[in-house]
Amino acid sequence: MSKSKFKRILLKLSGEALMGNQNYGLDVKIIDSISKEIKNIHNLGVEVAIVIGGGNIFRGIAASANGMDRATADYMGMLATVINALALQDALEKKGVFTRVMSAIEMKELAEPYIRRRAVRHLEKGRTIIFAAGTGNPYFTTDTAASLRAMEIHADVILKGTKVDGVYDRDPVKDKRAKKYDELTYIDVLKKGLKVMDATAISLCMDNKLPIIVFNLKIRGNIEKIVKGAKVGTIVR
Repeated sequence: MSKSKFKRILLKLSGEALMGNQNYGLDVKIIDSISKEIKNIHNLGVEVAIVIGGGNIFRGIAASANGMDRATADYMGMLATVINALALQDALEKKGVFTRVMSAIEMKELAEPYIRRRAVRHLEKGRTIIFAAGTGNPYFTTDTAASLRAMEIHADVILKGTKVDGVYDRDPVKDKRAKKYDELTYIDVLKKGLKVMDATAISLCMDNKLPIIVFNLKIRGNIEKIVKGAKVGTIVR
């Protein structure tokens, strides 16, 4: 019997979260730590899907700002997410968690193509899915991909792991007077321009009443606490 509050979750991981204290690339220790947390909630009977970013390797928006064609830059960013997805898959499978990487861009030697019904079936069979390559379209972020995939697989919640312990009215790293919100509405996020997820992602969640919990990924055990119903971070609903 699962002790979890949620049956099926979508975990959104930024590429930056995988860097650790490095300026670039993957920190193997961080990936190992995250994979342990995922295994723990998998053992509770939670069905886990993951959307992973690629900002630790390549940021399409940044490259576009420096003169690269936006569509080309975004496709390069999507390829970066595949590298991260394969690294996380490797770490999870070494811990005995069966996984599938599903890519929105077809690359059958590395990953399965994303097919919604197949994704749901994998979850029902107890496999953890890692969604790579965003939505497969330029001009859309991995935040939007997370919202879209969460709704397609009927996830109960989106868990967004960040470097801070919730949503603040300003950057808490730069300003110690920053105020943390325990709870927000979707409209609050849009009106105040809070950097929870981009506006497209928030609007999708609002239209479909899908809650988002923003939490500090660096604190061990936070994911398990959330799925067991503890109040961690900030909830947007």
